[in-house]
Amino acid sequence: MEPFVMDCLLCLFPPLLFLLLALALRWSTARAWMTAAAGAAGWSLWVIICLILELPLEKNAQTWSEKTGSSGTHMLSGSSQGSDGTRLICKPTALAKYLLQHCGSLAKPRLAMRPRGDPHLQTLSSMLFGQNGDTLQWTRDHLLLRDGGVVALDWAVGTRLGEAIVRKRWEGRREHPSRGRTLGCFTSAPPVLLLIPQSWGGMTPHLKALCCLALHQGFDVVVFHPRGTAGSPMTTARLTEFGDPADLEQAVAYVHSRHPSSKLVAVSEGSGSGLLLSHLGECGSGSHLTACAAISPVLLGQLWFETAMPLVYRWGALFHRKLQLSRYTSSFRAVLDVDRALRCSSLRDFEETLFCSSAQLKAPRPQVSPLNSGLSSDPHQGLAPSVVWVLGERAHPAKDWEEYWERNEPLRDADEVAVPVLCVCSRDDPLLPPASTIPLPLFQRNPYFLLVLTDRGGHCGFTPELGQVEEGGGLEDEPLQGGNWSHIAVLEYFRVVAEFLEGEERNGASQGGLVGGHPQAGRSRSSNIVPPRRTRASVMRRSRPQTPEQSCVEVEGNFTWKRSYTR
Repeated sequence: MEPFVMDCLLCLFPPLLFLLLALALRWSTARAWMTAAAGAAGWSLWVIICLILELPLEKNAQTWSEKTGSSGTHMLSGSSQGSDGTRLICKPTALAKYLLQHCGSLAKPRLAMRPRGDPHLQTLSSMLFGQNGDTLQWTRDHLLLRDGGVVALDWAVGTRLGEAIVRKRWEGRREHPSRGRTLGCFTSAPPVLLLIPQSWGGMTPHLKALCCLALHQGFDVVVFHPRGTAGSPMTTARLTEFGDPADLEQAVAYVHSRHPSSKLVAVSEGSGSGLLLSHLGECGSGSHLTACAAISPVLLGQLWFETAMPLVYRWGALFHRKLQLSRYTSSFRAVLDVDRALRCSSLRDFEETLFCSSAQLKAPRPQVSPLNSGLSSDPHQGLAPSVVWVLGERAHPAKDWEEYWERNEPLRDADEVAVPVLCVCSRDDPLLPPASTIPLPLFQRNPYFLLVLTDRGGHCGFTPELGQVEEGGGLEDEPLQGGNWSHIAVLEYFRVVAEFLEGEERNGASQGGLVGGHPQAGRSRSSNIVPPRRTRASVMRRSRPQTPEQSCVEVEGNFTWKRSYTR
């Protein structure tokens, strides 16, 4: 009898346990306790994983707080600081004030808290996981460059969404015309969004999600892939240096020639900012871009390469770069030490081996036949003298590491930038140097640079709170669930900047081009020819020392938004 009773109890125990658990969960206090216990257990497991992978759990922000809290720093977001600890740091120009008034996503972001807001979770999810990438459809253009090289331009031609969803979204926009507005949505000349991926190439889920959102808001989207990345063919033994904008300049000119009546804007992802910021500095007012944004940008390239990166991220980036180089091992052996590059254990050593003559082969190697390799072993073989002159100092590798960065620092020509640039950064970014290294004087004194700094976001993460609905982004749409706050903010920023510049044009036209004795913004293009690149040695400009009082009291009325296309 006793064994029978024990067997019955053992059989009834699981359902009784589930019944008691269900009854307990009906009690709000018990439900809250169970939720907290599950969250604590999950967080403890994640902390153990971070310790195993040697991922830092938090970054010291004390130095940054002291730096931004000092006098002379412009913190404009609502009154002085936005919700969620977000700051808009810039020179108080008319454009900055207009952004604060009309760009709500910048002033009032609502980013996810821990555990969803953990910087490593956000970073890894933006690089490895995505929901909308599989719905994109692409068509590729191969652009032949002046030196015989080839870059790839991927045009997003649509998504695999059903007609019912598209029709529902279009009807929603007709009922609510203010939602999802862009600077040229549903017109004969929609705006063109140029995307620049990370320096190691490829399309991350983060970038694909931005493509989806931009397509749904009416943009034409094109992705720029540098030489040898994302499957683009290599026709010369010449790779793209970190801050060499020559290929990007030709790609921008090509896109502009295809869409001459459309506004052209650009967004860089992570280390892709090296190309974008270098392009803006070298082209100056001759750039075809209307506005730009950099999400989690690398502002100081040399510092980024020399700062130790967590092991997981460092090996991930090295794996991508070594994989690209290994495809052309036999062709590059004649011009650099491929075996040494493939053995490198840091991004700095890899970059130095590829582009600095001090780390390349001293003895000549046998030439590889172009018929067997598919590309020329000499990076400048067959080039016309005029092309060599255009390449200038880049016609030969840098002598050493310091010289390499004299011509590749992204901000070396920051004083020449004549296009509004929004930089979106997070203080807990695990891939970038500490936030205390951000060059604040650049944003405080240059009217074209604006910095949005958040407390959370990781690297290209910026996950919004659950249930967040933004006016500009439309997170309530089915295909865009789990959206990204930085995508919403950047696209809304482009719309607001376009409205501001159009208003400046109208004011200039109605008042004969003069307001208070200063000409207003003129937006005529002189030609679609790529501006000639300067061949002088580029050195990063140092800001003149100023007292806090001088940096604060800069009269905006002396600055105008006119762009003279002289290059």
